[in-house]
Amino acid sequence: MPDPAGVRERLRQAGADPGFRGMMVDHRYDRAGALLARDEVLRVREFRPPPGAGSVEIRISWKGPVGVTAKGYKTRRELEYAIQACGPAGSPFELLGVLGFEEIHRIERYVEYYRLGTADVRLEWYPRMDVLVEVEGDEAGIEAALPVIGLPRTEYSAEPLPMFVARYAARTGSPAVLALGALNGDLPSWDAG
Repeated sequence: MPDPAGVRERLRQAGADPGFRGMMVDHRYDRAGALLARDEVLRVREFRPPPGAGSVEIRISWKGPVGVTAKGYKTRRELEYAIQACGPAGSPFELLGVLGFEEIHRIERYVEYYRLGTADVRLEWYPRMDVLVEVEGDEAGIEAALPVIGLPRTEYSAEPLPMFVARYAARTGSPAVLALGALNGDLPSWDAG
């Protein structure tokens, strides 16, 4: 997405309701590759607001195999549950470890959520990669949101994140970075300007 500020303004003008803004951290888990082999995902997602703007929210999710409709919409069954509190009794990370799951992948990014009609629009800044926009919802809601966002329809894809990562690396000659620890002291994209 070449102009996130423009998209933000168009969403505002269209009456989109702003939602969460802050760091979104995904921890993906597996047990000896069993979930990956079935095209399933077990994820713990943390929503970390800026300091002083609220508390961390945690959700645990399972996602089934990916499908793509004839119109190009990505579909998959999802189950998601909010974790109310983590304290002395432990955390979902500890629970998954006890059950034999290991974190196999982490993605850290700054996000802005917007609700436009029946669609959720999320702008995503990765530590080093292109800014992406994700649109979720029913077909009518997605189709109504796309003209507001302003990208040509051909720029949207149901491809998984690794495809965007590969295209970024091929185009720039630099690897994409999806976790802050891999920046080696460089500023993340959302701070670098």
